[in-house]
Parts: sequence; structure tokens; C-alpha cells
Amino acid sequence: MTDPQIVLAERVQQALADAIGAEYADADPMIRPSQFADFQANVAMSVGNRLRRSPREVAEAIRAQMSGFPGTVEVSGPGFLNITLDTSWIADQASQMLADPRAGVSQATPQRIVIDYSAPNAAKEMHVGHLRTTIVGDAMARIMEHLGHTVIRQNHLGDWGTPFGMLIEHLLDIGEDAAVAQLEAGAGTEYYQAARAKFESDQTFKERARTRVTTLQSGDPETMRLWHVFMDATIRYFNKVYTMLGVTLTDADIAGESMYNPMLEKTCDDLQAMGVAVMSEGALCLFPPGFTGSDDKPLPLIIRKSDGGYGYASTDMAAIRYRVDDLKVDRILYVVGADQALHFRMIFAAAEQAGWLPDTVSAEHIQIGMMLGKDGKRFKTRSGESVKLTDLLQEAVDRATAAIDDRGYDEVTKAEIAHAVGMGAVKYADLSISHDSEYVFDFDRMLSFSGNTAPYLQYAQARIRSIFRKAEVDPAAVQGPIRIGEDAERALALQLLGFGAVVDQVADLVEPHRLAAYLYATATAFTTFFEQCPVLKDGVDPETRASRLALCALTLRVMETGLDLLGVPVPDRM
Repeated sequence: MTDPQIVLAERVQQALADAIGAEYADADPMIRPSQFADFQANVAMSVGNRLRRSPREVAEAIRAQMSGFPGTVEVSGPGFLNITLDTSWIADQASQMLADPRAGVSQATPQRIVIDYSAPNAAKEMHVGHLRTTIVGDAMARIMEHLGHTVIRQNHLGDWGTPFGMLIEHLLDIGEDAAVAQLEAGAGTEYYQAARAKFESDQTFKERARTRVTTLQSGDPETMRLWHVFMDATIRYFNKVYTMLGVTLTDADIAGESMYNPMLEKTCDDLQAMGVAVMSEGALCLFPPGFTGSDDKPLPLIIRKSDGGYGYASTDMAAIRYRVDDLKVDRILYVVGADQALHFRMIFAAAEQAGWLPDTVSAEHIQIGMMLGKDGKRFKTRSGESVKLTDLLQEAVDRATAAIDDRGYDEVTKAEIAHAVGMGAVKYADLSISHDSEYVFDFDRMLSFSGNTAPYLQYAQARIRSIFRKAEVDPAAVQGPIRIGEDAERALALQLLGFGAVVDQVADLVEPHRLAAYLYATATAFTTFFEQCPVLKDGVDPETRASRLALCALTLRVMETGLDLLGVPVPDRM
């Protein structure tokens, strides 16, 4: 099968080349869905202006070259091309899509792609600030792999640095067992705060902590053992969160700051030797071109501080070099908060300046906007603290449990459905809006069974499954063909044909909200179909029944595949 918009783009481009000239064969045909037809092509408007010809005249010339097209083309207004596809062509393409194991999603030219996401600080527990980077990054990893790319997940933990001196000393003070229990329980912030309080009030503890930093950096065996005790407990806590969320990160994906620590000295020495890094006020700095401060002086990236210590810029320069040279990647996606935009622009520019980021490798900062509360301010508890991610997720499950409490399920089934609905609601609410936008976290809205929410989409696919249970038919065994006789059937089939193109677009632009919007539109089209086109009722002839079951099966596959690519679970019933 072929996506309608791709077919139309190719046909309009060819017609444009035939009518106006071959030099216009690669012009954007500007195909858009239309309320007046299936699609509208607006290319005649731009080409007409460039040629100083009437856009309507250009549109007529294009239309004249589209003979043999599977549909009708009309010129309207000042030069719009209104295009309506033949219903029989839509039905045939939908039947082919049903027979395609990939439901119209093509295999891409394979790339090696690093996706850097989640990245909590090991010295503190995960909070809502980590939720968005984790969800968006994991969705993109799923989508890229589905298209055939090799995805290298990188969980860039904050697991190294001077704070670990006081954290390890605090571990010794309270005992390893007590520390492990606290960290595994997700009380990392309380642990950190207790260590910080002692560091600031107890001079002896402060001296011990500073000494411990030195032994950590030198690789002292006992200090490294204690560091591993701390990190192993912390990672077990992270894994509880990841399991609850249903994300695909594993311990094998951890590539924290500690991994790059042995590379930092060489990173700085090499940058200095090639003249890219220079000393400035006692620190070793990069000055990538085009970045200035408020005083109009060049803005520095400090890669080695005046006291000899390293910072985020040092690690990020080492990481980008490692990913290009050792991992041999084609594309690097940094799913990190929008407040780091300047930092990453400078890192990418510096890496290009050093020759460490060649033109053949794309490095992109996928900016993540802030999560807000209903008051429009940063999402926090009533006492003003960051909300613990585990508390937030558990509340989502509890609220979902209450929402389905009266539906007669046994306790095991109810727990399974509530978990899927709760996690799906939290994840989809994030993924349904542009990743660089701020959004308001609102349980009432995201758990609603109406509107653009996960429960609405989950319910749509659950309703389709109920149709097949009543029909006593396995949806995977349905073969079609699909025949279209009603407007609602046509609208649903046409909507389904766009699935592959949307997945490709999401991968290219790294915008998972486009897939969410597509799935919502698909669920809405199915709801209309369900209400207007009986499937199993008495009086429906066998051929129509078989065709409508085929449309249901194709819708189910698209919905389930799309939600799975977003990481949203799909319960069999709701």
C-alpha cells in the first residue's frame, strides 16, 4: 500500500514538471488535508508568484497533466487544487495495508542513533523533572527501532563528582545497611540533605569528605567499593521507577559521568594541543565562535576549572567524541531540559570546531519544557518541594483504580487495568503535546475517558477487541477484503492509510506528539464508524460484515502499534 499524501506529492510534482518545467519537479506540492476534498495542494500559489503568472492559471496547467490519477482534481479559489481520491482506490490500499505485517510502516535506511535520555542525578531521587525526558526519550527509542535503526540508549547518570565525598562519608556514618535501605526506598533527597547539612556544620566531616573525594578520584579500592554500594542501591531504585513506567532502559544503558572520567584529561589535553582550548583566568576554556555574553565578550565553555576540576562541558565533549569515534553513530539525540539549550549549542559548535562532530553526524538537542501545576507554576508539593516520581505514579494508579472500581472486575484484573490506565495517562499526557512546550499536569484531565487522553484511546482499542470477542473471531486472522459503502467507512480507511507517513515524520522531526495526534484522530474516526456502521447487528450482510471486521482489525493494529511505539500500554478490556 502507499500513503495517499506520498502518492499525491509525487503526482503533483510530476504534473508540475510536465506543465511548467523540469526545474520545478522538486518543489514542495504543499499537500494538506482539506474540508472541501480529501486533500488540497497549494503549490500553484507559490509557483505562480515566482513566475509572475496567475496562480489559478498554473493550477489549471497542473490539473491538465494529472490524467489517469485515481480520483478527481478541481481548481478552486485563487489557485487551490482540491483533490478527491477514488473510494475504490482507498479500499484497495486499505486491504493491502491489512495484509502488510508492518501496517504500512516502511523500513528506513538503517542508522546508528544514540538517544541520551532520563539521566537522573544519583545523589538525589527521581522527581517529576525526570519524567518528561524519560518518556520522550523512550518513545523515540521505540519508534527508531521500529523503523529499523540501531538505537544505543544512553542513561547519562550524574554519578561522579565532589558531592560523592560527603555522600560516601555519610554512608559510613549511618552504616551501609541503613544507607542502602534509604536509597533503595527512593529517599535519596533526604539522604543528600542530611549529608549536606553535616558538610556545612561539621568541620571534621567536611575534611573527611574532601579527603574522600581525593581517594575516589585516585581509584582507591575501598572508596570504589563504597561508591559501588551507593550506586548499586540507587540504580535499584531507578529500576523500580523504570519498571513501573514500562520504559526500556536497562543497566546496560547506563553511561554516566563516571564512565567518561578517565577520558577527561586527554580530552582537555587534545583540545589544548590543537589550539581549540586556551587558558583564560586560570581555567582551560573553549570559545566556540558566535557566542557572546551580555558584555559582548566571547562566552567561554570551561572544560577545566582553575582548581583543576572538571565540569559538565568536559564530560559532554568527551561523550560526543566517544559517540562519534567509538560508537560510530550517525545521529545523536540529547533529550534534555530546554534550560540547557545554550550549553548544547555551544557544545555542538565546539565539537564541530575541534573536528569531533563531522558533517556526517547529526547532533540534536531535543528540548524538554517544564511541567507546571494547575497554578501555572513549577509543579511542586504543597510544601514547595519537588514531587517524588514514585508518589506521582502511585497516585495515577490509585486514581485509575477508583475510576474503574465499579466495573465488576476481579482484584487481579482490576489491578492490571488500573496500572495500564494510570501509566498510560501520565505518559500520553506528556507525549500528546510538543516536547519543548510547558504543560500543566492535571490528573482530572489526563484520566478522563473523553478527549485527547490515553484512557480514550485505550478504550477505543478495548471496544474493538470486544467486537471480536462477540464475533468469536481472532482479529489477527482477518484478511478482508475491505469494501467501502458509507462515508464513515471511507473516512476511517483514509485516516488509517496515513499511519506510515506519520511514523516517518515523527522520526525525522523527533516530535512524538504528531503520532499522538494521529492516534487521537484515528480513534475519533473509529468512534464515528462504530456509531454509524453496524458490524455484528442482525441484517448486516456477510460481505459487509466481513469488510467492517477487516476495518476494525486494521484499526486495532494501527492503534496498538502506535500506542506501543509511544510506550502506552493497551489493556484488552476496560
